[in-house]
Amino acid sequence: MRLSEIVHPNQLHGMSISQLEAIAQEIRQKHLETIAATGGHLGPGLGVVELTLGLYQTLNLDVDKVVWDVGHQAYPHKLITGRYESFHTLRQKDGVAGYLKRSESKFDHFGAGHASTSISAALGMAIARDAKGENFKCVAVIGDGALTGGMALEAINHAGHLPNTNLLVVLNDNEMSISPNVGAIPQYLNRLRLTQPMKFIKENVEGQLRNLPFVGESIKPELERLKDNIKILTMVPNKVGAVFEELGFTYIGPIDGHNLKALIETFNIAHNLKGPVMVHVATTKGKGYSYAEDDKVGYHAQGSFNLTTGKAEPSASSKPKPPSYSKVFTDTLIELATKDKRIIGITAAMATGTGLDKLQAKLPNQYIDVGIAEQHAVTVAAGLACEGMRPVAAIYSTFLQRAFDQIVHDVCIQKLPVFFCLDRAGIVGADGPTHQGMYDIAYLRSIPNMVLMAPKDEAEMQRMIVTGIEYEKGPIAMRYPRGNGYGVPIESSGWEALPIGKAEVLRQGDDVLIVAYGSMVYPAMQVAELLVEHGVQATVVNARFAKPLDTDLIAPLAARIGKVVSIEEGCIMAGFGSALIEALMELDVVVPVQRIGVPDVLVDHASPEQSFVELGLTSGQISDRILAKFAFSPQRSKVSS
Repeated sequence: MRLSEIVHPNQLHGMSISQLEAIAQEIRQKHLETIAATGGHLGPGLGVVELTLGLYQTLNLDVDKVVWDVGHQAYPHKLITGRYESFHTLRQKDGVAGYLKRSESKFDHFGAGHASTSISAALGMAIARDAKGENFKCVAVIGDGALTGGMALEAINHAGHLPNTNLLVVLNDNEMSISPNVGAIPQYLNRLRLTQPMKFIKENVEGQLRNLPFVGESIKPELERLKDNIKILTMVPNKVGAVFEELGFTYIGPIDGHNLKALIETFNIAHNLKGPVMVHVATTKGKGYSYAEDDKVGYHAQGSFNLTTGKAEPSASSKPKPPSYSKVFTDTLIELATKDKRIIGITAAMATGTGLDKLQAKLPNQYIDVGIAEQHAVTVAAGLACEGMRPVAAIYSTFLQRAFDQIVHDVCIQKLPVFFCLDRAGIVGADGPTHQGMYDIAYLRSIPNMVLMAPKDEAEMQRMIVTGIEYEKGPIAMRYPRGNGYGVPIESSGWEALPIGKAEVLRQGDDVLIVAYGSMVYPAMQVAELLVEHGVQATVVNARFAKPLDTDLIAPLAARIGKVVSIEEGCIMAGFGSALIEALMELDVVVPVQRIGVPDVLVDHASPEQSFVELGLTSGQISDRILAKFAFSPQRSKVSS
């Protein structure tokens, strides 16, 4: 059977090891060819091909549930669950999602794009199963990186206290440090430890002996020695396993994650054990593609690339691109941190994405990576601020959501000067709804003592970085988009801080007031130019700050012009436009306000350009919406772009 013929994972049942190995080879080839063409996560999926096949051969996927943590390691899962023919559409509009989605397949039992959720979800399913008297297996597959997340540890703690709830957790460990423990001796010890006679002796001998007539408590010293000897025979073969056993799990491993025979044997043993079970599987991230094996960080995810060379495909345009916002952020931060040792950059396992890997390389003592632990990152930053340091927490907008309580409780209530730098704020593209940075304006502006700002371009970003570091009255946050800047001139040093809460007027006009925030300022200027074609003159304000708003500037303009438009790259509900309306109402400036941003929908995976069109956020579409709202003109004189 070929991979292209598999539409249901139960078709793996009965396959020989050699047949499964052939399928594994096809999965890797299809995976590589697709990511080379479309871009996406590469290393994680390549590392779990045999794990997926071995696990699924031991399950009945018509009833059994498998929850994959994060989802970017589940591309092999997608290829054997009916999505082979459409896999070439991966991460494209209306195509296969880059993460798991319950709406995409009945085999995607739980959707996720954020880490550390799988054990909790699978445990919930197992508890529901038992409550309803049903009979199926529940499995969580989680990577060693995701296991650093507090939620995963909370779930392990809970599951360990439920000895009658069957749950299998597969730990996909691609750290090389455990490789010496993979071999014949650990496998033998696992088999010995988990045999029924040995488990019976370990669990029942004490009770049986205590019940013997004329023996009772008198056998206690001998019993303790016997228990010690049994413990030696049944002990787990490594410290990691001992920890999980103490937490209430039966631990098996480490198992060679690329040995199908060993995996199938082990999973079959695990399925027959009672209570929570942890199977520790050692894998190689990027397995089967030498470039990915050699550079596990660089090939975690890739844009389109040449399969033969492993290099990114050259851009169709020969014109060099402006620097990305992430690069400008990092370069500016390094320059400032070199002169101010109080500055500490903090990331939550996203050093490369945020650019802080460069800070680590140049100033390692001013860099902290806490792992996948955003809550911890925020409170560590709070502690640093307590001691006079200047913590800079660089966390994606979507991931900072996970630390909302810490932002409120540990930072804002205490008015601690933590500088939050929210990368990937706004529409992010192919990663889809789990990664869109839509909600930070709404969830941060509601918290007392928080200052919010967003730059219109990379030069203004440099000034905002200085502003954020110099601000000492409390927390301050800066949001900025994924991708490149506008190519405006930027300085290498000597930046000046911006006055807090002060906006700027970029264009004067008497017909409509456009107040734009952050990444939508330049599009707002384009909108104003399009409106000129209809005889409509707009004043354009770069708000700079969502909180506090510059009402001294904006309110008189709104009162005089009488028609107001807000434009933002974020959710409309409780967003920047809502803040503007609230501020005007407080000042009794009652004028019509049109809010333009992301409506109350989940933005699916697509290119950013496609998403902007679908949401009505291109300059031409915004211009048309303004004309229609305020009835400036029934027709366009020219076709807008």
